[in-house]
Amino acid sequence: MGRVAKQYDILVVGGGINGCGIARDAAGRGWSVLLCEMNDLASGTSSWSTKLVHGGLRYLEYYEFRLVREALMEREVLWSMAPHIIWPLRFVLPHHRGLRPAWLLRLGLFLYDHIGGRRKLPPTRTLDLRRDAAGRPLAGDYRRGFEYSDCWVDDARLVVLNARAAREKGAEIRTRTQVASLERYGEGWRVLLRTPDGGSETVHARLVVNAAGPWVDKVLGVATHATAHNVRLVQGSHIVVPKLFDHDRAYIFQNEDGRIVFAIPYERDFTLIGTTDRDYEGDPGSVRITDEEIEYLCRAAGEYFSRKVAPADVVWTYSGVRPLFDDGATAAQAATRDYVLKLDRGAGVPPLLNIFGGKITTYRRLAEAALQKIEEALGERRGRPWTAGATLPGGDFPADGYEALCDLVARDHPALPRDLVRRLVRAYGTDTSLLLNGVGSVADLGRDFGEGLTEREVEWLRAKEWASTAEDIVWRRSKLGLRMTIDQVAALEEYLQDRHPAREANLAAG
Repeated sequence: MGRVAKQYDILVVGGGINGCGIARDAAGRGWSVLLCEMNDLASGTSSWSTKLVHGGLRYLEYYEFRLVREALMEREVLWSMAPHIIWPLRFVLPHHRGLRPAWLLRLGLFLYDHIGGRRKLPPTRTLDLRRDAAGRPLAGDYRRGFEYSDCWVDDARLVVLNARAAREKGAEIRTRTQVASLERYGEGWRVLLRTPDGGSETVHARLVVNAAGPWVDKVLGVATHATAHNVRLVQGSHIVVPKLFDHDRAYIFQNEDGRIVFAIPYERDFTLIGTTDRDYEGDPGSVRITDEEIEYLCRAAGEYFSRKVAPADVVWTYSGVRPLFDDGATAAQAATRDYVLKLDRGAGVPPLLNIFGGKITTYRRLAEAALQKIEEALGERRGRPWTAGATLPGGDFPADGYEALCDLVARDHPALPRDLVRRLVRAYGTDTSLLLNGVGSVADLGRDFGEGLTEREVEWLRAKEWASTAEDIVWRRSKLGLRMTIDQVAALEEYLQDRHPAREANLAAG
């Protein structure tokens, strides 16, 4: 007698921000949820963003007023949900004579300040760049600029925290688990999964949410056995260089080609510069920054900064593919960033909800819209929208309470270096106390793999956050890869593989 396939209300395909956000919302309303990600959480588009929770100032030029308003409204909602990984950031926009006129910039920023219900973030102000510290790193004779508010986010950690919150609400999260086939089975779906150990498993689901990002058309093809072309793949690349300025504000620069480039303080000692916009063809998992993109970003920064940026200055790069809904726009930078949800169902056909596009800032609203579609398709309603006022794991402290939380953790663990405490609180918030439970000395943290990454933290990441490789830990759960040596990372990988992480991490997740 064969094993009975496990039944779920909802199968979510894709462990990026949209998939994890939908799983969290659905599980919190009482639906049984299985989320499957073929690699690590946030290993695709969701970890390769510019790391901003923002309204999208430039989207106003394309009349995306609904998207901008929704995104502006979400900034303070998300900040309150996870103040350890999201915090305000001021942006300096120098006025470049010959490009967008000052009156147009002022109008755009006026709308930016007033259409999104801003309450806590400070408003726009005009700067005299000849006197303000923000003008010192700039070249040429930039005299006037504008300063406005948005927020910074640790994008990959935002995904992981949503996955953790989904699991706390009852969802099952499986990483390194690929959906090999989707077959219609009665009123639902029979799903064949490829498990991390090389085996297979069959489960049943009433509804499938296809949140596979750049692979959404591929998953749609698996389900319908037809070729799908709904997504426009746009490559966005970033470079990281030693820091170009000492203050804590970011810059947004206009380019003559109509694009904009950000220069953002990054990991204390670096500056993040990006992004590019170019159409991409090929395997989204193989995307890499091109020499042309590196030169473009260096040249764009060099137009504004007195200190020139050369390709030799680049210490790290990353590149991702944004799965934008194909709206027929001629230029990649003009393609809509709005999300599109399409419910595929019919008489005798089980429902398949396809998620196209979207951006980190609006993921929570996208999830709410997805739940409306899910309730419509399954013919019942469970619970009400609930995520707006709910914090993510570690985020249950005041939005301006980071320093106070650092003081509290340092008081409870006086033997630990202050820099380590600050980094841990930035990553784990109030969960830092759980991670450090019983720690009275540095020795209690166990083996140090370098740059303050200890065995205690590694084991937390394995047990709580699905991390199973060194790459998961040093580039997604943290950015310690910027500082760790090749030998240190290799030693960490050896440690992890000795402990069979893929098997144990998924057991813990279940």
